Amino acid sequence: MYRLTVLYGHPHDPAAFDEYYESVHLPIARKMEGLTGWTVGKCEPLVAGDVPPYYMVVGLYAETRERLEEILATPAGQAAVADVPNFATGGAWFSYHEESVEVPLTLG
Repeated sequence: MYRLTVLYGHPHDPAAFDEYYESVHLPIARKMEGLTGWTVGKCEPLVAGDVPPYYMVVGLYAETRERLEEILATPAGQAAVADVPNFATGGAWFSYHEESVEVPLTLG
C-alpha cells in the first residue's frame, strides 16, 4: 500500500484554515475517485504548551504510487492540488511512501 502524506504548516489564521478546509477544500477533494483510504488529523504537542511541528497531517492511500499519481492527475485531483495554496498559509509538504502494516488498524 502507498500513502501520500500532506503535512500542513501552522496557518496564519487557524479558524479560517479550518473553515475553508471543511467547507471548500474537502468538497473539491472528495471528487477524487480511486483512493483506498483517507485520513485527516490535527497535530498535538508531545508536551503541553509546546507547538507541534505541523498543524495537520493528511494521508491519501492507494495500491501503488503510480495509482496515487493517476488519481492526482485527474481533473478532480488537479483541482484539489490547485486549491491547497488558497488556504495553506503555513505551507504544505507532500511525500510519497510505501507503507507496511505492523499492527492491523481499524478506524471508527
